[in-house]
Amino acid sequence: MRTDGVLSGLDPEQRTAVTAPAGPVCILAGAGTGKTRAITHRIAYRTQSGEISPRHVLAVTFTARAAAEMRARLTSLGTSAVQARTFHAAAMRQVRYFAPRLLEGRQMPELVESKARLVGLAAARAGVRADRAVARDLAGEIEWAKSSLVEPGEYAVAAAKALREPPHEPARVAEVFAAYESLKRRQGVIDFEDLLRAAVWGIEEHPDVADQIRAQYRHFVVDEYQDVNPLQQRLLDAWLGDRDDLTVVGDASQTIYSFTGATAGYLIDFPRQRRNAVVVRLVRDYRSTPQVVGLANAVIKQARGTEAKLRLELVGQRRPGPEPELKIFPDEQGEAAAVARRCRELIAGGMPANEIAVLFRINAQSESYEEALAEAQVPYVVRGGERFFERPEVRQAMVALRAGVRSIPGETPLVEAVLEGLAATGWHRDKPPPGGAAREQWEALNALVTLSQEYASAPEFLPIGEAGSVQRHVTLAMFNDELARRAEQQHAPTVAGVTLASLHSAKGLEWDAVFLVGLADGTLPTTYAKTPDQLEEERRLLYVGVTRARRQLWLSYGQSRSTGGRPRRPCRFLPQLDRSTAAPERTVVDRSRKTDRRRVQVALCRICGATLLAGADRKLGRCPTCPSDLDEDLHERLQVWRAATAAELKVPAYVVFTDATLVAMAERRPAEPAQLLAIAGIGPRKLGQYGEAVFALVAGASPEEVAQKNFEN
Repeated sequence: MRTDGVLSGLDPEQRTAVTAPAGPVCILAGAGTGKTRAITHRIAYRTQSGEISPRHVLAVTFTARAAAEMRARLTSLGTSAVQARTFHAAAMRQVRYFAPRLLEGRQMPELVESKARLVGLAAARAGVRADRAVARDLAGEIEWAKSSLVEPGEYAVAAAKALREPPHEPARVAEVFAAYESLKRRQGVIDFEDLLRAAVWGIEEHPDVADQIRAQYRHFVVDEYQDVNPLQQRLLDAWLGDRDDLTVVGDASQTIYSFTGATAGYLIDFPRQRRNAVVVRLVRDYRSTPQVVGLANAVIKQARGTEAKLRLELVGQRRPGPEPELKIFPDEQGEAAAVARRCRELIAGGMPANEIAVLFRINAQSESYEEALAEAQVPYVVRGGERFFERPEVRQAMVALRAGVRSIPGETPLVEAVLEGLAATGWHRDKPPPGGAAREQWEALNALVTLSQEYASAPEFLPIGEAGSVQRHVTLAMFNDELARRAEQQHAPTVAGVTLASLHSAKGLEWDAVFLVGLADGTLPTTYAKTPDQLEEERRLLYVGVTRARRQLWLSYGQSRSTGGRPRRPCRFLPQLDRSTAAPERTVVDRSRKTDRRRVQVALCRICGATLLAGADRKLGRCPTCPSDLDEDLHERLQVWRAATAAELKVPAYVVFTDATLVAMAERRPAEPAQLLAIAGIGPRKLGQYGEAVFALVAGASPEEVAQKNFEN
């Protein structure tokens, strides 16, 4: 077969990835560089060239949305028989198929989608008090342990090695973990990690099952490989056996889920573990403007640690756009109000609300923006909170639509039938309420109407065997079946409104305009990030946030949480935005409030590249948390010289230079006037008074030698 169509439109690096020979292939793909395009075209190229059969391919990713997108892309490329699933969906399919054989006729246990309730019961049995929040934290610890192949008896040691900070002492968490496993067995249920372990067990312990699965799946593709955890890697190894036809794609700079057990180690070690691996780097960014790409590069350039070994410097391919803006506000309330006003302006200017996102570090920040957007009459939708099909208004609507099958004539056009069914819930399309929670609920049901329009006309919704149909009558019953399928796969329709989301839940998404808010130390990075590895993951979170923006990017923080509150420093990972053409020329300070009339000067930490606003930090030229490179001998000589000079002038020592200035000089060791003037607080007058003495001390002279030279002059 001809493969020209599959190869057309690919850039040189994508083409290299697509046409790489069979065997291990590692695609290092930066944000917006077309990774999904590369892997789907690789599958299509190999199948259409006759090299492999599509039914022998298993493509694995991490979300149902990503899997659905992959299937749609493959279908558009004429390759529709490929299995594209999440790890859990693939494992579920295999375990269900082999259950009669593996369980010797017993029924497959029910799958528990949320651990929190069972963990709460297990905590009570273990004598651990756990409210809803603590139960969620305990569930997170158990999920981490099981994903990391850690058993209850091994938890305490493993948690200590991994520097975990569990909600209770590790020994008590281990007791809850053991009680949870026991409770599951008694109730005859399993969780998602059990599902993966069952799939591994079925292959590793049953040769006949292994042979059948490996005969079915011979070529593997894994998306977002930096997010794989040890349990998922073990399942992948079981699928592979001794074969090596594996293509992985990932970006170590987007490793942000290590708290769940995910590790970029498998991506980093891929070429070493597979000596004949082909490694391809995708760096052409087709998503964002050069201005956004430049800021993203500046953020990640300062990264340290293992993941930084695979850092990619992106090259923007889009036309230039507006410079990113850094906005500083007196407090969080003013920040939220300004964001809401700007969202309203963008929508009034023609930008769709669902092309705007407000991203924050923690979900607790959402409430301020929900209130501000509601007050500004801006529709919004909260992502990462309650799942779409679990929202009360959506569940009520689905009940009404099922009831409508009996009361609405079958020949009624689908969209009219859906509108009539929803009217029974009190919803009316021509009566959207004002912005806020009520508008969010209205938009959720309106999304069902939009989906019905797409379902009635889009060919991808046609049942198998109807692909060539020109017209068809789509019934309300058929649409209800589609909703049930989507609910099972959590494949939610698009809801109109400004997206409010945490940085973690924004991964894999993109918008025309992105607001990164709350960029203050203590929030990003969070106060819980204490080790170098944890801080680096916080830096990568900011990088992920920046790379979500296609064209417009706003970065902001409030100098305090509330009016008159404790002052805060800006996020240390923000680079100095005026040091390159890829970033704003100056810091923009919002002056809409009278309390914020100071001109804020931004300086750059000479060690980590963070933005410095505090006076003491600017004087030192570094963050207070960055390591000091103080020359102790020089510092001591400067102190002796200052004391002698102050005594001679009959002034307090700080009048000559403050203690902080002496530390700054002992760290930065200025050897010429420009370097001394670069230290905050030193101007031409002090340069003229003490410059020669300082330069001599920096060069190694003793205080006595400097004093003698001054006497001779």
